[in-house]
Amino acid sequence: VFRGYAERKRRKRENDSASVIQRNFRKHLRMVGSRRVKAQSSDLQSSHCTLDEAFEDLDWDTEKGLEAVACDTEGFVPPKVMLISSKVPKAEYIPTIIRRDDPSIIPILYDHEHATFEDILEEIERKLNVYHKGAKIWKMLIFCQGGPGHLYLLKNKVATFAKVEKEEDMIHFWKRLSRLMSKVNPEPNVIHIMGCYILGNPNGEKLFQNLRTLMTPYRVTFESPLELSAQGKQMIETYFDFRLYRLWKSRQHSKLLDFDDVL
Repeated sequence: VFRGYAERKRRKRENDSASVIQRNFRKHLRMVGSRRVKAQSSDLQSSHCTLDEAFEDLDWDTEKGLEAVACDTEGFVPPKVMLISSKVPKAEYIPTIIRRDDPSIIPILYDHEHATFEDILEEIERKLNVYHKGAKIWKMLIFCQGGPGHLYLLKNKVATFAKVEKEEDMIHFWKRLSRLMSKVNPEPNVIHIMGCYILGNPNGEKLFQNLRTLMTPYRVTFESPLELSAQGKQMIETYFDFRLYRLWKSRQHSKLLDFDDVL
């Protein structure tokens, strides 16, 4: 009898969790790049040059001072940006399972097929300014597909240790992203990777090393712990309601049972 009662309680908890996810889910969640026409490569090349030249003119200490002033307000909480690829199964539900007690989490869902690196960078900048003008990223989660030694960021854009050394648009993306990281954080800024276990072979560490180099002089560390490890649980709890995350994860690959069907 007790076992049946416990099972009913467990099911009720799951259904309640699913209801929360469903209530939070917005069918028309804005997806970055979903209607984007790909830019001509010549346009991209010219924008690379202009932006890179502009970056060189900016003074590190001046920028750091501006960020410090912008963030020196009562109750300021450094932003955590969550970048979610639409290629991740049931990605559209991810923004609904984030920690509700932490308004500093900024979810950005992007269209894996059609978005460009430029789309993503523009949206991050826009969302940061909406959150708190002048604020920069202290923590970031990139939730995308990939595997040992590689990240599948966009269609036909796989980040490997070799490609981030020689592909111009890839180099440009990580350098631009570094400029959105905090200069005032006393600790290195953290980029977490979820959705794949990139450190499954030595090329994963090589990729992280190359990305750290690309993002210098900004201090950035990359972490991709196994989700079942203590470090993985800590990473999940940084961004997600752990109970809702586990429910989402348990149904992520289910074809028979979607969140809609639970209700």
